Amino acid sequence: METVSDIASSILNQFQKPTLAFLIGGMVLAAARSRLEVPEAIYKFIVALLLLKVGMSAGMSVRSADLMALLVPAVMAIAVGVGIVLLGTVTLTRIRGVAPIDGYATAGLFGAVSASTLAAGMAVLETEGIAYEGFIGALYPFMDVAALITAIVLARMATARRVAAAGVSPDGTMVLGGGRPAAAPGQPGKPGLLKTILLDTVRSPAISALFLGLAIGLLSKPESVYQSFYEPLFRGLLSILMLIMGMEAWARLSELRKVAHAYLVYGLSAPIIHGLVGFGAGLIAHHLTGFSPGGVILLSVMAASSSDISGPPTLRGALPEANPSAYVGTSTGIGTPIAILSIPLWVALADLTIGLG
Repeated sequence: METVSDIASSILNQFQKPTLAFLIGGMVLAAARSRLEVPEAIYKFIVALLLLKVGMSAGMSVRSADLMALLVPAVMAIAVGVGIVLLGTVTLTRIRGVAPIDGYATAGLFGAVSASTLAAGMAVLETEGIAYEGFIGALYPFMDVAALITAIVLARMATARRVAAAGVSPDGTMVLGGGRPAAAPGQPGKPGLLKTILLDTVRSPAISALFLGLAIGLLSKPESVYQSFYEPLFRGLLSILMLIMGMEAWARLSELRKVAHAYLVYGLSAPIIHGLVGFGAGLIAHHLTGFSPGGVILLSVMAASSSDISGPPTLRGALPEANPSAYVGTSTGIGTPIAILSIPLWVALADLTIGLG
């Protein structure tokens, strides 16, 4: 009963946190046709600071972890993040009426990790007295970055293929569905397409800031500037970001009316399916390296969660044409509560399969 009470309290806390409160506030302002605007330059500055902070935090966690003990769980985390996005590409992106770009962005957000859901999982394990590895927090960036980059690359490749399919013939007329004109190197239709898109993704402002922060946290000692500048500003900047995305989400909400059921079903089912994928990966790590039952549970929690910090600004910057009503609404409004409610399931499965004693 105490565990149920803790889970209910965690869900209530989600609705009281700035992440969701400011998102809803932005939607209310947009619905009321408020003239409030945040300049694009300020938005880009906020995103850069947030992702630098997230990257540095992840880099410092990895730097302080036991790298040998971390290796196999990290590989599993990467595989889970990529696998969740690939699963989304063969389900959500193929549903009639769902814009492929929105499907990729939603799958990317569900493949990435929610720090708040992970914290809720840790709180449950500590309440139950279940031990887990100290480096669990360092697995966050492996799954998170792998999922986001995979989603962005797949989305850009799909867009490139559609653009190439609607080519221009030598006489200047449009050719639909075939008859592609010769493309310049690095453009759709050339062997260098994947390399070009990968480089473009890594060089994008959002991913560049994330990678730079990761490198600084891993290779240097930024604790002083992190604690004095980035950490105090983080929550305030995140609230402004959510306000902006809430306004954008409302403005594009009408685009989802015909396919809202698809996102509802995905948001309700994906956390459980993804959590099972994470649980399977955790079991592999357990049998290979002795990864603890608590670690298996938390890997499942990470897989079941969807990003509420690094994901939205990264996708908004890298895939601006994607509809935030789809990926943020499905993730924050549906996926996060289901992921939190599923935590006892992973505890029960771990007890059943490998034992918690």
